[in-house]
Amino acid sequence: MPPLKLEEEVAPPAQFGLTVPDHWARFDLSDAPLARARREALKKAKDPVARMRVEDLFRQAKALSQSARRHGALWGAGTVTIYDDMLFLGNVMVFAVAAGEGGAGADVQDVIRQLSKSSPTEAEGAAGAAATQPRVVSTVELPNVGEAVRTVGTAKVTVNSQAKVEMLTMNTFIPVPPGEGKFMLVTCCSPNIPLAEEVYELFDAITSTFHW
Repeated sequence: MPPLKLEEEVAPPAQFGLTVPDHWARFDLSDAPLARARREALKKAKDPVARMRVEDLFRQAKALSQSARRHGALWGAGTVTIYDDMLFLGNVMVFAVAAGEGGAGADVQDVIRQLSKSSPTEAEGAAGAAATQPRVVSTVELPNVGEAVRTVGTAKVTVNSQAKVEMLTMNTFIPVPPGEGKFMLVTCCSPNIPLAEEVYELFDAITSTFHW
């Protein structure tokens, strides 16, 4: 089976919906929503160190958004939330992907076999990240669409030509009915490594809302 790849001319293969928390900003994949969120976050920053952390995280978020546009993202949402003792950054993007050239007929098991034997860079390339820790590949049952393939791991995401940021990542490949080797990829990431368990629970809850 040829490697999974992003469609060169992306068009949504079907209408889809995905629910994120109310306070998350839905991206139009321009930089305007991020700019507004940055201004609000800076207003809440209480000291110079907090402001520096806000600026750094928003630079990362902007770089991720720009990378998503280059890779043909169809939709995205994210948050930078300031708590008393921490700053949380998370985002989710949706892509259209195909099971390689002439991938008609590829199914969930084909995708599992491909992801299990591919290199980390190949497997995570659709999300613009290279895996840095062992990747867990499994099937999941999503309430509204049925069986899908999921990879979970830690990856380094390129922020600019000089810097990469380590991220928690969850990528879920959802077959597009009626099944012709086409998939929707819901990719979630966050740099909040110490909160891995809570972050993955949140990403699973968001991805589970996917519906046609």
